[in-house]
Amino acid sequence: MPDTTFTLSDLMSLLSEKAGLPTTSHTTDPDARFSDIGLDSLAFLSMQTELSDRFGTEMPDDNAEGYTLGEIVERVDAAQRSAGMA
Repeated sequence: MPDTTFTLSDLMSLLSEKAGLPTTSHTTDPDARFSDIGLDSLAFLSMQTELSDRFGTEMPDDNAEGYTLGEIVERVDAAQRSAGMA
């Protein structure tokens, strides 16, 4: 069975693809927030849409600073587990 766990690295790749996050701004710090990696609320909204479309993950708070990157990864993982994807 393939490993389908969503990781912080996966989130960084998604943010590069959908929000133009430069690879030099990628982080391995799960406590970092959007502003720590130079992204704004527009990038957060783009990510919200993509996570909903790809994984069925809902982010109820529209505030980009309302989540750490680690919390976003945990939400995607939880959505994957409940959908039987992980």
